[in-house]
Amino acid sequence: MEPLDHISAFNSSPELVEKLYQNSIRKEYQAGSIILNENANIRAIPIVIKGTLKVIRTEEDGREILLYYIKAGESCIMSFLGGLHNETSKVKAEAEEDAEILFLPMDKVSLFIKEYPQWLDYIFRLYHKRFEELLEIVNAIAFKKIDERILNLLDKKAALTGSKTLQITHEQLANELGTARVVVSRLLKQLEETGAVQLGRNKIILM
Repeated sequence: MEPLDHISAFNSSPELVEKLYQNSIRKEYQAGSIILNENANIRAIPIVIKGTLKVIRTEEDGREILLYYIKAGESCIMSFLGGLHNETSKVKAEAEEDAEILFLPMDKVSLFIKEYPQWLDYIFRLYHKRFEELLEIVNAIAFKKIDERILNLLDKKAALTGSKTLQITHEQLANELGTARVVVSRLLKQLEETGAVQLGRNKIILM
């Protein structure tokens, strides 16, 4: 069974699932591949079949911050909104791990909205989920300490991969949190001293 078959919004419409596969282009990407760049034209929206994508926002000074993850069966609502209004991408999407993606052209996106209520329900559910995740990011930046944000991010990555051993550098963590590497390295060392994590070469183990 394909991941789309398990999406509740599509359960009542096998025809919609079939149409999605028929009208989309299927591509595979290795971990670290850029799926969509900032300021790029949006000609199709990605629907993840396998793997995980991370959506990142880059500031003018070059700093990045992780906004949210896109898991199997999900799409990028920001790509959807941008493509629907003929705007360029405001975010970057990158493969967190090896991924397989369906790309549905924007003309079909609009057509399916008119023809399939389940498709519109799917979009609204995604919009609600992403809105909550973005509120969580704002709350974390405004009210949480960096060490709390580090642990929260590591917990998310562990949940996504199903492993407490994470192959990630301090530089990558700093980029995703929108802070300096030296800050992350210092706080990770403190977290190791308290027994929360164990540090290795390009890896972090959650205890």
